[in-house]
This record gives sequence, structure tokens and C-alpha cells, in this order.
Amino acid sequence: MRILALDTATEVCGLALWQENRVLAERRFTLGVTHTKVIMQALQTLLRETGTEVSDVDGWVVTRGPGSFTGLRIGVSTAKGLALATGKPLAGVSTLAVLAHQAPRDAKWVCPMIDARRHQVYWSLYQRHGDDLVPALPEYAGSVNEALSLIADRTPCLFIGNGARLYAGVIAAQLGAKAPLTEDALHDLQPGMAALLGNRRLSEGDSEDVHRFVPAYLRGADAQLPAAAGTGARSGKKTQ
Repeated sequence: MRILALDTATEVCGLALWQENRVLAERRFTLGVTHTKVIMQALQTLLRETGTEVSDVDGWVVTRGPGSFTGLRIGVSTAKGLALATGKPLAGVSTLAVLAHQAPRDAKWVCPMIDARRHQVYWSLYQRHGDDLVPALPEYAGSVNEALSLIADRTPCLFIGNGARLYAGVIAAQLGAKAPLTEDALHDLQPGMAALLGNRRLSEGDSEDVHRFVPAYLRGADAQLPAAAGTGARSGKKTQ
């Protein structure tokens, strides 16, 4: 399958073209504020440079969140429009899952963390089982301290993402050597990894209902943090 992945979840956006288990082309750029026009221009450039027609794309992938509200709306709406226009399937992938899978393979525990502003982060926890990374905790929005209180007994834990980079001092102060950060280049989402994860879904015939598909914003009070976070912990919304 030839897959086109779009990521507009954070300030570093990107596109990747995937085929035959490898990234054919990948583009990343920093906009601060993502505009639909710029994304479409970047998409057209990538297709032109790789000699690909829109009709050649067998499936679309988009980061569904959590992340920037505006960025997610633009990315998801763009991907939905392309899927509907071409009649090709669409798969959404978690931004936190993408980050987790970017971690080095020797990391047993991985905490992907994205800046959510308002002194909060979007975060989750993954555990390595052989060659696979599996979720050990759901996805939450909350303070860094709330996250660290749940991770303290699951160390050493590798932290990855722009939230981890932003709160590196807090993480180091609380967990020290038990909480290494990944190399700086891996803190930004890689659209090629989003393409890989989306390709896995599409190859198994697992795709979205395009008309019902919406971003996973993750804000809200739908689910409570586990009791281990302590009393007074702020609520976060959980996604599957």
C-alpha cells in the first residue's frame, strides 16, 4: 500500500509518503500556527517531487491527537476531505503512540508527553514487551506532577515529546537518573512513524468511519486519574 500521513498536532508539522515498509519521502516544518493552505501546498509539493498522483495513494493517515486544538481540527478535516474525495480509507493514530514508538528500543518504560499549555501536559505510559510497545496507562491531560506520581514506581522511564523537553527540569528534580530524556531530535513527532502505525491499521482493514471521525482533544472530566495520583488530582479525559 502507498500511504500518505499528515501530522498537524503540534508546532512542528509534517507529511510522509510510505510504501513497501519504508518512508519514501518525509517533510517537516515549523509554523507555530498551522494553516490549511500551507498543509495543502506542502502536500502538493511532496506528491510532485515523488512523482505521485493523489489517485495513487491507497490510504490516508492523520494524527488524531492529543495536541493543539486548532492544529488537530485542520489536520483531521484535511485528511477527511482527501479520504472522501478519493474514496480511500483513513486511519487516525494517537500522537502519544507515535512519540512512544520513536523511543530507542532499549527503553523498557516510555512516557510520551506533549505540552498542553495551561501548565498541563498530555501524557501516557508504555511498556516494552519484546519487540512491541503496549499501553500501560491510558492517555491523560494533567499536570506534570500528577504524571510523575504515577510513573515513579515504573522506572527507569524514558521521557519523550515536547512536553518532556519543556518540563525537563521538573522531571529531573523529582526522578533524577530514573527519568532520562531521549535525544532532542526525537522530541518532535515524525510523520514517518505516524505512517508506519497507520499502515499497520490499514493493512489489517482497520479504518475510520470518515463521517464520524473527530480529533481526540483529551481535555475534560470524563475520567478520573487513578487513586495513585493522590487526592486533589486534576481530572483528565481518557481515550482508548
